[in-house]
Amino acid sequence: MIGAFSFNTSQRIVFEAGSASKIDDHAAFCLGPRPFLVTDPGIVSLGLQQPCEKALSDAGYSIGRYSDVVADPPRELVDRAIQQAVAHNASSIIGIGGGSSLDVAKLVALVACSGENLDGAWGINNALGPRLPLVLIPTTAGTGSEVTPISIITVDEEEKRGVVSPLLLPDLAILDPLLTLGLPAHVTAATGIDAMVHAIEAYASKSANNNPVSRTLAVEALRLLGANIETAVFSPRNEEARGAMLLGSMLAGMAFANSPVAAVHALAYPIGGSFHVPHGLSNALVLPHVLEFNNAVAADTYAEIAPAVFPDLVGISDTQVRAETFARRLAELSEKLGLQTRLRDLGISEADLPKLASDAMKQTRLLINNPRDLSEKDVYEIYRAAL
Repeated sequence: MIGAFSFNTSQRIVFEAGSASKIDDHAAFCLGPRPFLVTDPGIVSLGLQQPCEKALSDAGYSIGRYSDVVADPPRELVDRAIQQAVAHNASSIIGIGGGSSLDVAKLVALVACSGENLDGAWGINNALGPRLPLVLIPTTAGTGSEVTPISIITVDEEEKRGVVSPLLLPDLAILDPLLTLGLPAHVTAATGIDAMVHAIEAYASKSANNNPVSRTLAVEALRLLGANIETAVFSPRNEEARGAMLLGSMLAGMAFANSPVAAVHALAYPIGGSFHVPHGLSNALVLPHVLEFNNAVAADTYAEIAPAVFPDLVGISDTQVRAETFARRLAELSEKLGLQTRLRDLGISEADLPKLASDAMKQTRLLINNPRDLSEKDVYEIYRAAL
């Protein structure tokens, strides 16, 4: 029997090579006269925002821009971006970049319009709104932020805190594979594994809203990501692989936006917050070890999706063995893609593990979705296995 569920996603999605240069057409319904771009210095140095800016300028729009977003953006940065958007009298917000830029753009669109205090918006469905019209354009294939109602930033230097609300879903998501062609190999690898984590955790989520739509999207996301991640990493100008990764990332984003992620993310956030490890890599470091822990109760579930990533695993009939092999093969994939695979590779020592475990236990909104309950001792042992 299928239980009751709800499913929300972005209002409109455009997938097309070169679509960023047509933003004046695609987004005309919501831009208003004074759009404001939110991005980061790396995007500007590569000129990835230029097709969008040129199209808007040629069409007569008055453009503002905040381009100082950093990874794990702190609260102070978000406040500055909001202030500049207000000073521009922004009629809409356009986020261009990776997950950090898109997450900041969401909060700028919210607060620049509503004037609400972010301290009252943390958590699930606490944002008041309204928000400015919002367009999101990802330049990485990983976070799926363009289709999620979530914005994560860093508060008090280390703590990751999120606003979760349908208000943060954009009016338009533009997926332009051409913007991802220059993505460095290590970023392609880490963000690609990140997208896989979204799909895996969405499929296995203990959330009451785990639903057949999310599970179907998660399987297709894993199929696309598994079949194309190596090509995207090792043949970075392959437009077909880049497009498949971007689409897979989006589908995974849709899946976990409605069937929320769990312990992999809960354990990854303190690694990113305390040691400034990119989010995708943080997920990759703990992924196989969390799956191994969960296999005690979720082996059948992981066995179902394993062949979507590694088709040859369909030949393993024993679900426990298939699930264990799945976790091992994911660890091997990270290594093959050139990612660090041990916490010690990032300068993390055993002495750091108690604090990491304590901080992970604060991520209650994520841990409640994990197939298997975790104690702080369990979390410590998972970090220890990843060390």
